[in-house]
Amino acid sequence: MVLEARNRVGGRTLSQIVPSGETIDLGAQWIGPTQDRVAALTRRFGLQTFTQYSTGAKIVSLGRKISTYKGSIPSLPLLSLICVQRLINQLEGMCRDVPLDAPYAATRAAEWDGMTVETWKRTSVFTRGTRAVLDMAVRAIFCAEPSEISLLYFLFYLRSGGGLLRLTRVDDGAQQTRFAAGTQTLSLRLADVLGDQMILNAPVRAIVESGDSVLIHSDSGAYRAQYVIVAVPPALAGRISYHPPLPAARDQLTQRMPMGSVIKCVAFYESPFWRERGLSGEAISDTGPVTFVLDDSSEDASHGALVAFIPGDAARYWGVRSAGERRAAVIQELSRLFGPQATRPTDYVEKDWASDPWSRGCPVALMPPG
Repeated sequence: MVLEARNRVGGRTLSQIVPSGETIDLGAQWIGPTQDRVAALTRRFGLQTFTQYSTGAKIVSLGRKISTYKGSIPSLPLLSLICVQRLINQLEGMCRDVPLDAPYAATRAAEWDGMTVETWKRTSVFTRGTRAVLDMAVRAIFCAEPSEISLLYFLFYLRSGGGLLRLTRVDDGAQQTRFAAGTQTLSLRLADVLGDQMILNAPVRAIVESGDSVLIHSDSGAYRAQYVIVAVPPALAGRISYHPPLPAARDQLTQRMPMGSVIKCVAFYESPFWRERGLSGEAISDTGPVTFVLDDSSEDASHGALVAFIPGDAARYWGVRSAGERRAAVIQELSRLFGPQATRPTDYVEKDWASDPWSRGCPVALMPPG
């Protein structure tokens, strides 16, 4: 049995049909290499997928200076390019030192867990361009700032996902494949298997151990089971009342693992006009509000769309402003990156995941030093 707090299934998967009839994802959107279990479920349910569009040049904006590039590494001055390659090689070497089953057993675990990615960056990365690339990568992967994340956790996460490049790129990377009917379809099909054992509008308030069983108190009633799996973000898991109380270390862990902060924005256009200019629709920027952009057009390109992410500090700044202010700022940034045609979207939607009461952020929970 699954007890779901929301009035829908899917959690941080959320697909929506827009007036044009297209399905878009306001939450999780892509799968890629190494995500074998999700891929197996996709095949099991016969879900149609297609490859994320990535043909053409990518845009990079550093210090508001725009240039284009192809491949995985942005166009930078020669010294910075050498430093970026050195950075990638250095991080790969450090990752290999972090056991996936016991990251705390790494030789330098105490040292790496005693600093943030920002602290390490300031002593190990020496050109402004290379630092900007690392900052953009952290924001893209975690929707957080380098100053918020333990270096050990960062290395563990990179190794888990196949390295910095695989986590940030489209081809042979984490953004490689999209679901034709939206990613939430996977959650809906899993719920279909459960049938009546899927209970909506049932946020759990307390979990009580009682003899050989566990009593779960939710807004939809009480349920008794032999075992309970708590599958919610740590920040929300910590708000459940446990009897007897959780061990102190576990309780402190849930207090110290916030979710990333991100506002996902999708602007729609009559056609993917950037493709006519030889652009892939992919852009990264080290100035706000938007940090990274991807082509979000329909598979047949009958409609155009750009998906833009406002992560980390920018999400916290823009999250308290009005929807109109955010929309204007995002469209202005898309226009700066892709030209004046981007100022005339046919539609615009957004989702601020940090304000969602049953997620409190996206995409993952973060571990700070310690």
